[in-house]
Amino acid sequence: MSVEKIDHIGIAVESIEKWLGFYTDVLGLDYTGSEEIEEQKVRVAFLKIGESQIELLEPTSDDSPIAKFIEKRGSGIHHIAVKVDDIDAALARHHEAGAHLIDKEPRTGAHNMRIAFIHPKTSGGVLLELCEEST
Repeated sequence: MSVEKIDHIGIAVESIEKWLGFYTDVLGLDYTGSEEIEEQKVRVAFLKIGESQIELLEPTSDDSPIAKFIEKRGSGIHHIAVKVDDIDAALARHHEAGAHLIDKEPRTGAHNMRIAFIHPKTSGGVLLELCEEST
């Protein structure tokens, strides 16, 4: 298993519409589209920055994990995602090392990627997402 790059940084926002202009007009990032992920109760806007992305995460329901995050901490960085070449091997390695896994098995995320989260207690206070392109 190897980590290939930072795939994206997820930023929790109450409204994508409210913040999209800042990222496109002020920072000059390219907006490449959005997607709703019903299972996670979130709408995601994708902004290209070099080889990585910023994802603006807007809750679609009051009981969404993103809504709960915003209620507790306010808008801001929600997670950092690293792209791995083998998410199953990565999860096994983290498990063997005693990491606190939020997801013991990969699930489907944006762009149909296989994803899994590592608890912030394990990674220095940062919610870490592992992601792998689906084949």
